[in-house]
Amino acid sequence: MRGIHSITIQDAEGRDRESLEKHLIEAYQQYEQKLSAKRWELYKEEMRKSAAGERTFAFLVARKENEIVGSVQLFASSEAAYDKPELAIHSPIIRFLAVSPQARGQGIAVQLIRESIRRCLAIGASTLHLHTTDMMEAAVKLYERLGFERAVEKDFFNGEATVKSYRLRLDQADRI
Repeated sequence: MRGIHSITIQDAEGRDRESLEKHLIEAYQQYEQKLSAKRWELYKEEMRKSAAGERTFAFLVARKENEIVGSVQLFASSEAAYDKPELAIHSPIIRFLAVSPQARGQGIAVQLIRESIRRCLAIGASTLHLHTTDMMEAAVKLYERLGFERAVEKDFFNGEATVKSYRLRLDQADRI
């Protein structure tokens, strides 16, 4: 358990599932108008299912006064994260990095990424991957500022948009 400025980063617990579903949808709600109705419903269903953390090797939450204000999920591979073995990513992937709208601007996303890096290094990983889309402009800027680089060869199409791949070499992650 790690904490900074009254934010505590810890593993999610089984009792958190309902809160996590609500948190994820609230955090991603800003994208509803940028997606088709069908894609938004599919995305919400993915978030609901992901709240169980069944395919993750780590599911981290940021708590402030016992309320979940951030979360991130770590998967061992592209197969575990997306059911896409063809992407051939055999190192950790972060997915559904989310910060509640009322808690943004407090460095919570960076704290979650730092703890993700620590967990990945602990299992001997040399890279950390993620996927995002152009509509998530603030997230892309954060990832690039933290040293994530494009990995175009690992992009995929979700039926409506190109889902762009980014990779962080963990031997360069000490500056985060």
